[in-house]
Amino acid sequence: MTAFSKAGSPLGPIVHGMRVAATILYVPDVAAALAFYERAFGLGAGFAAPDGSYATLGGHGAVLAFAQTAMAPDAEGAAGPPAGFEVWIEAEDVPAALARAVASGAEPVQEPVVKPWGQTVAYVRDPNGTLIELGSPVAG
Repeated sequence: MTAFSKAGSPLGPIVHGMRVAATILYVPDVAAALAFYERAFGLGAGFAAPDGSYATLGGHGAVLAFAQTAMAPDAEGAAGPPAGFEVWIEAEDVPAALARAVASGAEPVQEPVVKPWGQTVAYVRDPNGTLIELGSPVAG
C-alpha cells in the first residue's frame, strides 16, 4: 500500500489510508461533559446524535468525542477508574487556562511548571476524572 494524503481534511492528512480521527471519552452524561468542555476550554460543538448518546467537540483540527458509558464495548469496565491516558489541551497562556478550567469545575492536579524543553504544563481532572494536560505549544 502506498502512502497518500487527503489535503484539506479538517482532521489532518490520511497516511496509508488511516489517520487519528478522534479521542472518545465514555461518560455517564454526554450533555454535562459537553457543557464542561465548552465552558472550560472553549471547544466548539460538532456532531451530536439525536438521542444524546454521542457528541463531538472540536478545536483547530482535533476532535474530542463523548459517548454514554453504556455504549462502551465493555460497558461495565468503562465505568471504572479513568483510563491510563490524558487529553492535551494546548493553551498559549497556561495559568489563565488553568484558572478558567478550575472555575468551570475542573479539579486542580498540578500548578504550571516549565519542562526542560521549554513547554509550560499544568494538570486538571475533568468532572468525570479524566486527566487533562494544559500545555503551551511545543517548539519545533
